[in-house]
Amino acid sequence: MMLVLAFGVVMLISVSLSGVAARTVLSTALLFLLAGALLGRGGLGVIDIQPDTPMVTVLADIALFTVLFTDGQRANLPALREGWRLSGRALGLGMPLTMIGVAVPAYFLVGLDWPTALLLGAILAPTDPVFAAAIVGRDDVPLRLRRLLNVESGLNDGLALPFVLIFLATAADTESHLGTVAVELLLGLVLGVAVPALVALAWRLRVLTAEPRLQALGPLAIGVMLYAACHLTHANPYLAAFAAGSTLATLDRVAAEHFEPLGDLLSETTKFAALLVFGALITPERLSHLSLGGWAVAVLAIVVVRPASMLLSLVRTRLPRRERYTAAWFGPKGFASVVYGLLALQSGIPDSEVVFDLVAVTIALSIVLHSSTDVPVARALRVEPPDNLPTGKHHREPDEQPRSSG
Repeated sequence: MMLVLAFGVVMLISVSLSGVAARTVLSTALLFLLAGALLGRGGLGVIDIQPDTPMVTVLADIALFTVLFTDGQRANLPALREGWRLSGRALGLGMPLTMIGVAVPAYFLVGLDWPTALLLGAILAPTDPVFAAAIVGRDDVPLRLRRLLNVESGLNDGLALPFVLIFLATAADTESHLGTVAVELLLGLVLGVAVPALVALAWRLRVLTAEPRLQALGPLAIGVMLYAACHLTHANPYLAAFAAGSTLATLDRVAAEHFEPLGDLLSETTKFAALLVFGALITPERLSHLSLGGWAVAVLAIVVVRPASMLLSLVRTRLPRRERYTAAWFGPKGFASVVYGLLALQSGIPDSEVVFDLVAVTIALSIVLHSSTDVPVARALRVEPPDNLPTGKHHREPDEQPRSSG
């Protein structure tokens, strides 16, 4: 119960300060991370939790699924087609370059063998712009940039999983079962499309109508069923979540619009809970055991590898330079890396602790840097309206008399 109480207190404080956070470099994500570190074993000891506790993995898994399902509903099929040229470059070129770019310094600076170094690269390849909500969630930021970051993060979580499993098996000297991984990916995509498609088609029958106040629960029910179906069939839940959200937005935009406020609140709640627990896992002992080379790898992954990989993948595109640099910078590490890092920790490979420590430090640095720079960058990207546009204020005609207040 102490964990529940701590979550409620921190959430109340964060909500109360959210107005300040929206206007400054302070962020609610950073508040939860710092609160977790303060209340965890390395601080006051209020939250006593271990990385191998099943609740940690389940919570991160649910948070990632919820975020992807909600984000997918902002990327319907026409939007995916329109923005695929940029997103395809980020996924097909930028993501592999990031894996290699992280693996090389991990091999030379930390001393990991190549399979383990590549495993670290695969774990840190996915991005999560939910930590850069001031970019992805603002209407005054160019749509093509928001769409690029949203689609990239929605798909690279699931696409990174096969590489994580392959390198994990290689590092453990076990068979990687490529066929099984391919089937899980395909099954996740099939379930993610089929389940919401069948429901959306059924909703077109006249006999099936929902009260307006309950309409938001329809997509929620789809998400719950899909999450359970993926775990029962061993399908890839992350690819399924994003595919389901996109399919629902394509076939039933009204349902997606009704779910959006609820989905945003659910994803925020699960995200904050996962961040509090993750922050509690970051202890001074864990940080002090990390070598100087390890710190260098974490910094390079955020400041050099991601920006360079993204810029290379966007060469000869029509994306303006300012938006290109923004897309290169905003590659925050999030829940996918948490989940995959926990997989590595629980796998028992020789350097599992080192891999998890590197992942934890990189994610923590990413949250601090990206969540504290989203507001300034969003302001820099804002396009001011022309002077001749209406301001929204009421203008009286010359012969119009002011109305009486009484």
